[in-house]
Amino acid sequence: MKYLHTMIRVKNPEDSISFFCDALGLKEMYRKENESGRYTLFFLAAPKDIENGASNIPMIELTHNWDDEELNSGRNFGHLAFQVDDIYQTCSKLMAAGIEINRPPRDGRMAFVKSPDGISIELLQNGDPLEVKEPWVDMPNSGSW
Repeated sequence: MKYLHTMIRVKNPEDSISFFCDALGLKEMYRKENESGRYTLFFLAAPKDIENGASNIPMIELTHNWDDEELNSGRNFGHLAFQVDDIYQTCSKLMAAGIEINRPPRDGRMAFVKSPDGISIELLQNGDPLEVKEPWVDMPNSGSW
């Protein structure tokens, strides 16, 4: 057995690709369009997973069904987690892109944001927590995460 991917449904693929690739930094590996099934699949991977050159790169599959459908808040899914080299730099970049930090990295170790479709994304500092500092230490939680 080998792990392949995690699939999440998205309403607007452009918004989701912008969030996951432009803001978060994942890379689109490939996409598949299925005219008869009326959907498009986008496969994304983390840069360090790609650099390692493994034959089995863990991926996220964004599924966009072309017909309108109701999507839940995403909270029942749980969350996706990514390890980052500098949690403060990552959160600053996301904020500059207009993304709300739902749980700021007050502890220098962990933060949460949400994708355009309400999927919780956990960001974890690689290695030991960074030194606690402003503006993060006093930043309150926002919404759910």
